[in-house]
Amino acid sequence: MPPDLTLLDACALAWFLTMWIGYKLAQDHLLRGRMVVNQHLRKVRVHWMERMLDRDNRIMDSQLVGHTINSCTFFASTTILILAGLLGSFGAIEHAHEILTSLTFTVSTSRQLFEIKMALLVLIFTFGFFKFTWALRQYNYCCALLGSAPLTFTDPAERRLMAENIADALTLAITALNDGLRAYYFALAGLSWMIHPWLFIIASGWVVLVLLRRQAFSGTEKIIRAQLQALERHEG
Repeated sequence: MPPDLTLLDACALAWFLTMWIGYKLAQDHLLRGRMVVNQHLRKVRVHWMERMLDRDNRIMDSQLVGHTINSCTFFASTTILILAGLLGSFGAIEHAHEILTSLTFTVSTSRQLFEIKMALLVLIFTFGFFKFTWALRQYNYCCALLGSAPLTFTDPAERRLMAENIADALTLAITALNDGLRAYYFALAGLSWMIHPWLFIIASGWVVLVLLRRQAFSGTEKIIRAQLQALERHEG
């Protein structure tokens, strides 16, 4: 282990992992059914798929899915470029370490600890890349489900079940995409470790607060919730 890896550094890294994993678990389990954007949109997608099954011309629906696929492809390509840059920087690690330690606002860091901090960023973006590519595969599965949907139904229960199945498949793809995007947020927090472990702790907590606010207390959440309530009244 690096000789200058202090207890504060270890606690900061543990706090970072706790914030990331804890937020993910809260999103997937504790906040299920609560008033947050992701939970609203799960229900909105069911309504969308029901409207899609009513349409003979489904070009608009395929274009909407295709737009999200393009966004996912962009982030996957960008992530692999970032990874290439990070891995390439290990070839000039001595020069990069010298630049960092020469800055007045950064804590003194040995080369071994600096390499660990760089490796953390590589792991974060590697995780993001796997999530983006998995999202792309799931979007391809969704395209097959959309394309195979029948034009007419004789049983309303079967129609509802098919709409829920397609909406759930789309939600899984979007969840993987969101996981990849979240890696970018936490990568910024990880970057702050280069400056000081206390800043790393603050940045990790700040990222979670930002994500929670956007999920549960933003203007977007209020609009989506109002739209969902209108859709449910319309269905009722």
